[in-house]
Amino acid sequence: MLPILVILLSSALVAGEICTSPQVTSVVHSTSDSQLSSGTAIVVEFELACSNKAQDVNLHAEFHGKTFPVTKISENKYQVSYSEEHKKIPKGSYMLRLFDDEAYSELRKVQRSGEDSSAVKTSFTIDVHHQGTSRGPWIQTEHIATAGVVLVFYLAYSMRNSLQS
Repeated sequence: MLPILVILLSSALVAGEICTSPQVTSVVHSTSDSQLSSGTAIVVEFELACSNKAQDVNLHAEFHGKTFPVTKISENKYQVSYSEEHKKIPKGSYMLRLFDDEAYSELRKVQRSGEDSSAVKTSFTIDVHHQGTSRGPWIQTEHIATAGVVLVFYLAYSMRNSLQS
């Protein structure tokens, strides 16, 4: 009897609260230079305020059909990170869907049955605007600087030789 009671109490402590009427303020960061990175990374940091003052809200995210947990970075502040190859996340606006424990359970049921997951009600969504990645200039600035140094050295050397002769 005691082990069952301990299991029930521990599961109650692990379960997160449900947020009612969420108010979200978010900041989105995404990779803009494709020359220095092997993939596009999108990081969404957001602050969550609930009308019922819920503090321990467990959240899960869905982005591009993939689900993953949301990291709590401080009280009522959360972070979601996602990375993919550059060509799989082109320039555009995307929707990050966030779920509490109950909605995530429903989402997993729908995914296992092979049904369309867009019908599952989200706790809230965040619009993610990705400006795309740039390949940068055709000629690197390091090469231009090196060519300039070589040119200046050549001119100085030939000028010195002409003055000495």
